Amino acid sequence: MGTILLEGMEFFSFHGCFKEEQIIGTRFIVDLVVDVDTMVAEQSDSLHDTADYVGLYRCVKREMEQKSHLLEHVGRRIMDAVRLDFPAISAIELKIAKINPPMGGKMQQVSFKTQWKK
Repeated sequence: MGTILLEGMEFFSFHGCFKEEQIIGTRFIVDLVVDVDTMVAEQSDSLHDTADYVGLYRCVKREMEQKSHLLEHVGRRIMDAVRLDFPAISAIELKIAKINPPMGGKMQQVSFKTQWKK
């Protein structure tokens, strides 16, 4: 079993409950951690025997491009897309951070973290 991490993926997206957030957008940082059986890939050195990093990134990017009000909703869509595109994955951990959220005060970020395990 191995763990693949895609850390610090940065997106400019339009997620948020406030109308302004869906118009002007903001930066988001996404971390994705997946567990997958890497035993064959460790021997074969073949991309076909593991979870392709590019494919994982594309799943996240595709879902980040769709507007949502809640980070929870974006997170569920990302997890569902990863599970559908990579059925060999046995566990997922996901964190989505909204940078400089409109909270009425100075704040670096707010985050949503979720996980799934077979």
